[in-house]
Amino acid sequence: MPPFKSKHLSVVTLWAEDVPTTVHFYRDVLGLDLLPGHGHMPAFDLGGGAHLVIAKGQPCPPRHAERPHFPAIAFAVHDLDQAIEHLESCGVELPWGIQAGQDTRWAVFRDPAGNLVELAQL
Repeated sequence: MPPFKSKHLSVVTLWAEDVPTTVHFYRDVLGLDLLPGHGHMPAFDLGGGAHLVIAKGQPCPPRHAERPHFPAIAFAVHDLDQAIEHLESCGVELPWGIQAGQDTRWAVFRDPAGNLVELAQL
């Protein structure tokens, strides 16, 4: 057993070659709050003390992935249909459409940098 216990998720970092376009996507399309004063690595408030950081660089797809929809960052939404309508009005493509499980519906798509993003209605 490690001598510490993590309290909560702190930071998720995604790569983007075009940082301004990716910042626009997360701020203006997904509606995340951009935190002030992070210089060359913009950060968004995810709530609960967690941040999403956009770093300059190229995303690397996983090698030999058994499931093509991972890794992804997922956001819970109250109304998936409304969220999808908004994404489509912003020109976001949903290559896999809406998927459903027993108690959850979700949609997976790529941000402008190619990172996988999921919206899920739990």
